[in-house]
Amino acid sequence: MAKPGYRLALLATLLAMVVVLLGAYTRLTHAGLGCPDWPGCYGFISVPASEAQLAHAEANFPHAPVEAHKGWNEMIHRYFAGTLGLMILALAAVAVRNRGTPGQPLKLPLLLLGVVVAQAAFGMWTVTLKLWPQVVTAHLLGGFTTLALLFLLTLRLSGRFASLPSVPVHLRRLAAVGLLVVIGQVALGGWVSSNYAAVACIDLPTCHGQWWPTMDFANGFHLSQHIGPNYLGGQLDSDARTAIHFTHRLGALLVTLVLLALAWQLQRAGHGRLAGLLVLALAVQVSLGVSNVLLHLPLAVAVAHNAGGALLLLTTVLLNYRLRIAANPARAAAKNWVSQSAT
Repeated sequence: MAKPGYRLALLATLLAMVVVLLGAYTRLTHAGLGCPDWPGCYGFISVPASEAQLAHAEANFPHAPVEAHKGWNEMIHRYFAGTLGLMILALAAVAVRNRGTPGQPLKLPLLLLGVVVAQAAFGMWTVTLKLWPQVVTAHLLGGFTTLALLFLLTLRLSGRFASLPSVPVHLRRLAAVGLLVVIGQVALGGWVSSNYAAVACIDLPTCHGQWWPTMDFANGFHLSQHIGPNYLGGQLDSDARTAIHFTHRLGALLVTLVLLALAWQLQRAGHGRLAGLLVLALAVQVSLGVSNVLLHLPLAVAVAHNAGGALLLLTTVLLNYRLRIAANPARAAAKNWVSQSAT
């Protein structure tokens, strides 16, 4: 039986995915500074349109001319993110009100509320610090974290517990490693995006025709870049961007090896459907990553690559949740989860 807040959590999870994709679209269309202030846009709640509004914008932001399409990309992202924040606030209120209900999560909704408050701050700093890569990457990670935690909350509120065969300890550990490497790869992807390094290598499997091209790791991963310059388009040279891109490729190889090993172990342990789901999510994401390089980062494929990363993250969250519950059936029963065979 579903617990209070389940439908709201499910809706919030879907909205969080939309917000993640809108954020990706905003970055990829170079609209991160489409509105040079926060939370408004040139001092208004929407993009300036009238002659008076445009005159106000020009007078107060002379170095940031209005580009309506970029401004709307940014503001639509903010509208959806603000709505998501209100939904998470409502989820926290539901959790507090029903805190005495058996199995009702409380810490997770409150954690989500804290994360979304931090996300709002990162969203502001993304603009005020002019796309400083450290903040942009943190903002992206915060978005993925919000999505993953909402998905986990939805699973916990669903009231469903699918019985699984016995789970070896090593399988649960490997699943945890799989989740960690996916999180690391998401972070690397954020660093690639925030430093505009997605097309630093335009060939595969080599880079600039070499298996080990000239790279500047020191500057590529220099985490104390100066605050002040406008980072739209990036400030790093070619060798530094190549180092970032190449590291993301190596990360993709590591993720592939770990998740394929996990899928193989899942299959051997009798979790065939979970193994198949994992392989499918991995194959889609790898294909999108390869397409990004070979097709030189078309917008639709680049946004889809962000969606694929999010779905791969959610898949590993689901695996860890299912395996953890399978390893603690007594605890699951105590929380009144309903047994349902769906493996």
